[in-house]
Amino acid sequence: MDTEVLDLPLSRTANERLHTMIPGGAHTYAKGDDQYPENLAPVISHGNGAHVWDVDGNRYIEYGSGLRSVSLGHAHPRVLEAVRRELDRGSNFVRPSIVEVQAAERFLATVPTAEMVKFAKNGSDATTAAIRLARAATGRPRVALCGDQPFFSVDDWFIGTTPMSAGIPAATSELTVTFPYGDLAATEQLLTRYQDEIACLILEPATHTEPPPGYLAGLRALADRHGCVLVFDEMITGFRWSEAGAQGLYGVVPDLSTFGKALGNGFAVSALAGRRDLMERGGLRHSGDRVFLLSTTHGAETHSLAAAMAVQTTYVEEGVTARLHALGERLAAGVREAAAGMGVGDHVVVNGRASNLVFATLDENGRPSQQYRTLFLRRLLAGGVLAPSFVVSSALDDADIDRTVDVVAEACAVYRKALDAADPTPWLAGRPVQPVFRRSA
Repeated sequence: MDTEVLDLPLSRTANERLHTMIPGGAHTYAKGDDQYPENLAPVISHGNGAHVWDVDGNRYIEYGSGLRSVSLGHAHPRVLEAVRRELDRGSNFVRPSIVEVQAAERFLATVPTAEMVKFAKNGSDATTAAIRLARAATGRPRVALCGDQPFFSVDDWFIGTTPMSAGIPAATSELTVTFPYGDLAATEQLLTRYQDEIACLILEPATHTEPPPGYLAGLRALADRHGCVLVFDEMITGFRWSEAGAQGLYGVVPDLSTFGKALGNGFAVSALAGRRDLMERGGLRHSGDRVFLLSTTHGAETHSLAAAMAVQTTYVEEGVTARLHALGERLAAGVREAAAGMGVGDHVVVNGRASNLVFATLDENGRPSQQYRTLFLRRLLAGGVLAPSFVVSSALDDADIDRTVDVVAEACAVYRKALDAADPTPWLAGRPVQPVFRRSA
């Protein structure tokens, strides 16, 4: 019943080689071939702008590029020019380079709600440093994280709360508690229950829904009243919401915040930023106990910091955030119209801020379905659209969006047939895609 013609023999071979040498077959679980329909997990050869090519020679319009990190598109000329200037000058020295001064100045000018910044290579290191700093500053052991949000760190304080908690002592997991997004009353109850035990509240300030009116300001007040640190994880919201992140857009200042993803346009760089009195506890100009905040061999790699500066310049000078929103609005409207036109508007659902769109695939009873997601992804791939989400990059153009909507319409026609049959199995051609966080392989 499945009539698609996409064949990926070289990708299948490459995936087998990957699994032979690399646990999971990828260096990020979200990139695993279990996230894609069986035998339809392309292995990428190269990319340019909003397009990527697999090793079989197929070209795709790509969404969610680099797990949302490549927001300007692949091989962006301004970023590459900045990187190339540094490559011939050396990448890592025994003392700080002048590039670190320049990068810090540029970041703090872009995110003026922060007073100090420290760079690292990945988001997990930055968020875990924020947790360590909050515990040191408050003398409290517990971390309260937003339980409605999917990921904060690879480290034990977070992973111990997921179904993939193997190898993490229960005593560590018990120190992390959760609160629901948007519910100030529940959060206050949690803070009262663990009075004087919670070091920080950590959350993505916005995700697939806008924060309820007054919510972030209410969290700020709760943190102040209970003496805990407010941490915004801006890995996704940074730049996509505004150049200064969600804190810049909504006007609520956290004590600490973490940035990554879009900061380097695919180059490895993240940042921990925040109040001077907190951040300086990880420095040399204070009289208290020293905090081992962040100390990474490659954290100040010169060409990655140059990439970050070029990204910030490009966002500001070219109005990238506004472009991301415009592209996302065009895409969301087109997908919704296509889904409604095929009679599946209540089943293929687009959510999120225009610059950070995701889609839900619901079954005949309106419940989230991995089987229907598999069907949908198969049809997108067959049409040359690689879209684990609908998160746009600024390299997309109107023709890319229009082509994507056409492919979505074709996918929705098949989706309607499966709904009418109340069984998507004949259109799957293999096992369904899997959630990342699950207990067994």
